[in-house]
Amino acid sequence: MSASVKSLLSTLTSRGPHRVLRGNLAIAGQPGVVFTPESGLNLPAVAFGHGWLTGAANYRGLLEHLASWGIVVAAPDTERGPIPSHLGLATDLLTTLDICTGVRLGDGAISVHPDRLALVGHGMGAGAAVIAATQRQVAAVAALFPAPTAPSAETLAPDLDTPALILAGATDLASVSSNAIPLATAWGGPSVFRAIDSASHNGIIEGRRVLAAVGAGKHESKTARTTRALLAGYLLATVTGDKTYRLFADPAADIPHTVVIDPEAKEETPAPKLKIGQLAGLLRR
Repeated sequence: MSASVKSLLSTLTSRGPHRVLRGNLAIAGQPGVVFTPESGLNLPAVAFGHGWLTGAANYRGLLEHLASWGIVVAAPDTERGPIPSHLGLATDLLTTLDICTGVRLGDGAISVHPDRLALVGHGMGAGAAVIAATQRQVAAVAALFPAPTAPSAETLAPDLDTPALILAGATDLASVSSNAIPLATAWGGPSVFRAIDSASHNGIIEGRRVLAAVGAGKHESKTARTTRALLAGYLLATVTGDKTYRLFADPAADIPHTVVIDPEAKEETPAPKLKIGQLAGLLRR
C-alpha cells in the first residue's frame, strides 16, 4: 500500500476546498434538495437516490461533502413510504439531472456540463440509479450498499457499459437485504467492487429515521467517512477525469479499510474435519 493512497484517502475524508450552498429543487417542480459549490461553470453533477424509509435529509453530510469537492449534488425527496416505487424514484433521478443541466444554479454563477453526470444511490436508491442509467447515458454510476429493487438491478446491469462503483458492508455481503454480489457479477461495463471493513448497509444514514423503529442499526461514523472518501475519489477520477484520484477507479488498488471483492471467485471448500478415530486409521495406513 503506497503512502500516496493513504494520503489521498485522508484528504478526501475531510471536506473539500469549496464553500457549499444549499437549494430547494421544489422551485423547479421536483421535491428535493441540491448542494453546490459556491461557484463554477461546467461542473460535474450527481443525482442521488435515498434508501428505503429515508429521505434526502438523512444524507446531508454525504451530499455536502461531495459539493465541497466541486460536484453539484441533487437528491429527490420522493418515494419515502413503506411501499415505494423504484421506477418512480428512477424517473425522479432523471428529472433531477435535467434540472441540474437545464437551469443556472445559485445566482447564475453555477452551471453543469451535460457530459459530466453521474447517478448515485444508497440501498433501494442504488437500484433506482441503475434503472435510471438504462434510460440515460451518464459518465458513472455508484451503488452504495445496494438493495433489491423491482425491476431488479442485476437483470439490467449486463446491458450497461457505464463505469460503476459498487460498495458493500463487509458484515452483510451475504444478507438478503444486499444484492451487491449479483449486481457486481452482472455489470456489463468496467466496475470496482469493494467491501468496507466492519460496515453495515445502513451505516451511512444520518439523523433520526423511521428505520430505527424496525431495528435498523445506528449511524456508523467510520463507515460514513470511508464511503464519502471512496465515492468522492471515484467521481473525481471518472466524471471529472482528474488523474490525481485514478487509484479510486482502479479495481486492483489497495485502499485502507476496504477489500476488493471478485464477485466471480468461487469460495474454497474447506477440508473436512477428521475425528480422532479416523485420524488414527489414516496413520496406520
